[in-house]
Amino acid sequence: MMAVDTDASRAWNPQGSAFKAVFLIFASVCAWYAGYLLAELIPDASLSSAVYNLRSIGEKPVLKAPAPRRQKCDHWTPCPANSYAYRILSGGGKNNYAKICFEDELLIGDKIGNVANGINIAIVNYVTGKVTATRCFDMHEGDNSGAMTAFIQSAPPKSLLFMVTQDDGSSRLKDSAKSAIEALGSTEIRNLQFRASWAFLAAKGFKLPAGIQREKINLSDGKKNRYSGWPAEVQIEGCVPKEAS
Repeated sequence: MMAVDTDASRAWNPQGSAFKAVFLIFASVCAWYAGYLLAELIPDASLSSAVYNLRSIGEKPVLKAPAPRRQKCDHWTPCPANSYAYRILSGGGKNNYAKICFEDELLIGDKIGNVANGINIAIVNYVTGKVTATRCFDMHEGDNSGAMTAFIQSAPPKSLLFMVTQDDGSSRLKDSAKSAIEALGSTEIRNLQFRASWAFLAAKGFKLPAGIQREKINLSDGKKNRYSGWPAEVQIEGCVPKEAS
């Protein structure tokens, strides 16, 4: 019995191979054309978004906190209802000017051009929340201590008094002025020295709540000064409850 030669059954079929080649080319052209139509029909933004979403699969979500809302006088947290926001910042060095802010209104500061060397004072009507007077008293040149004492004593009852130093507030500060400020509750006025940073909040005709920031001082120290010849600024801020109606 003769063995059957199977090589003939595996012989190359030119017609079959050509058909496969034509079919592959046709399929490739169809796939390309379908992709072209899809790209034309889908907007670029949607396509980019889809690609980004595919790439983002598996990535950890990034949580973005909303920007903090600005508070009155640049407080970190808002004051309670029925209260006044205040912030007092002393001067520091030659170029950092003192500021007094009340209910988000700048009462004394470089931006409104009424801050000067010495002791800067603003008086506010506690009942209405309106500023009644602002002045600066030079304590380095001239005799202004008596005028400052009279200005402080002229504040009517139910007044808030804000005081802050710019540069030197002590060289020509007389004892009578210190006594007037001391009578308003200051515990640091007699410690005030040349170019010390000092901020003070006082109430005339009523009492401030316990625990409220009222006074802060920073004395000049050649070894610790932030600026050449000046200590760092001091700041006090808080919320003063309004008068009960």
